[in-house]
Amino acid sequence: MHSLLLRLYGGATWLLQPMLRRKLRRRAVAEPGYAFAVEERFGRYDEAMSGTGWVWIHAVSLGETRAAGILIDALRHQDPSLRVLLTNGTATGREEGARLLGPDDLQVWQPWDTPEVVERFLDRFRPRIGILMETEIWPVLTAACADRGIPLVLANARLNEKSLASAKRLAWLSRPTYASLAAVWAQTEADSHRLVAAGAKVDGVFGNLKFDATPDSLQLGRAARLREKLPRPVVVFASSRDGEEALLLDVLQRFRHAPPVGWSPAAGKKVHLPMQDVQWMIVPRHPQRFDEVAQLIESKGFVVARRSAPAAAAGEDAEIWLGDSLGEMAMYYGLADVALLGGSFEPLGGQNLIEAAACGCPVIMGPSTFNFAEASELSLEAGASLRVEDMEQAVVSALTLMADPVRQNGMVQAALTFSSAHRGAAARTAAAIGNLLLRISESTGEPAALA
Repeated sequence: MHSLLLRLYGGATWLLQPMLRRKLRRRAVAEPGYAFAVEERFGRYDEAMSGTGWVWIHAVSLGETRAAGILIDALRHQDPSLRVLLTNGTATGREEGARLLGPDDLQVWQPWDTPEVVERFLDRFRPRIGILMETEIWPVLTAACADRGIPLVLANARLNEKSLASAKRLAWLSRPTYASLAAVWAQTEADSHRLVAAGAKVDGVFGNLKFDATPDSLQLGRAARLREKLPRPVVVFASSRDGEEALLLDVLQRFRHAPPVGWSPAAGKKVHLPMQDVQWMIVPRHPQRFDEVAQLIESKGFVVARRSAPAAAAGEDAEIWLGDSLGEMAMYYGLADVALLGGSFEPLGGQNLIEAAACGCPVIMGPSTFNFAEASELSLEAGASLRVEDMEQAVVSALTLMADPVRQNGMVQAALTFSSAHRGAAARTAAAIGNLLLRISESTGEPAALA
């Protein structure tokens, strides 16, 4: 029965290929990376792209790719001769992934989930193991790997309640897919329970790989030097999503003329908290929205300075700074005295707050953090973050914290302690991969690297 349903699913994805091509063309208008090597998505590769014995890692987007980078470093520590085949699904993921490649590594797009495309992908590269990052499972690909005896694992695995509900609605397809995975290593106990409910066999709860990330020391050094010259503390709205920037700007507009009242420890009483006492910075999550957000800021009556603009055009008079660059979050967090957490002020589940903690940047989060539920709660318990109900409370909390340097410094130290206390997932995951390959080699007689 499952094979019949899988064939029907594969037929549907085959019929959807023209729609995928149209979608890629539309996306490429804003993000040219989507126009690059399009045929790879359909299993057609340059002749030089081949080989065997790859450790294949799939990371769909930017966040998963950064987690993959941490795991790759741990795997290379075990086996310096490691040859990585990295696949991605988004342009930002592929751009970030290119930075992870060694001279013998290879990067291609994720194969579209039809039988023909998947067969061409597996025939060309013949990986000895496939490592899917966090959430990304595809029914045809998973079944094909199982048929060929290629162990396919889900690492740094997470599953929120919304995704679990979707999996249950499509249980005829999702349960066999989860069940066919060779191993699943969950981030948290709660993720483990949800993955089991979806049909997976969870082999361990290893924590979140992102705690093992080391912030770029050059970026932090640059941020420290800039901070010494700044006349005001900085509040960054980090990884903001569509609709959230308008929430912030509307609050700042109101507070421009009627500043809120908050407690000042220095004055020993309640005082007005002018929004002009803070340098506000917005860093959108998606690069295709940089121009849109710049126009929005100006339409709300604020002077904006863009990171991408020449230095002369980004003077200190700008009320809002726009971080319109990729790969510089460590610098932005290093500049900031506190961060507002993007994705948490609309029902989007929040963005990753672990990187902020590693940079010693306290976080103010909104009500929606289901994508990082356990990390958010642990951060709150550690005193590294605050939770508020809406954007107005977030702005008031940020201004109040800026008026209390002692409390702000305490949260900085709490963030650093919180970050260091939860490391170790990379070593645990790398060891589990090595052990899996060792067991396979013992049963097949083939040599096992990483073990």
